[in-house]
Amino acid sequence: MSHIRNTGAMRVSKRCGATTRSGTPCQAPALRGKVRCRMHGGARRSGAPRGNRNARKHGMFTQAAMAERRQVGLLLEQAQDLLEKMT
Repeated sequence: MSHIRNTGAMRVSKRCGATTRSGTPCQAPALRGKVRCRMHGGARRSGAPRGNRNARKHGMFTQAAMAERRQVGLLLEQAQDLLEKMT
């Protein structure tokens, strides 16, 4: 097959080692110096951020917030008991 463009380097380049959803190997070429193609994590800044940002406390499950909710629950129980005694 003869092309106007020089596609020889593209055809002999190393292929991405990822598996597609259908279970077949990815046919895209791996990026220079990488094992994966641009679609499977070879691109710059792809993947998860550094550090475990998912584990950050956002306020609802901090110890102080949980203690406050416990106190409010106890107060509500006491108020309910007091209302039952009054009636």
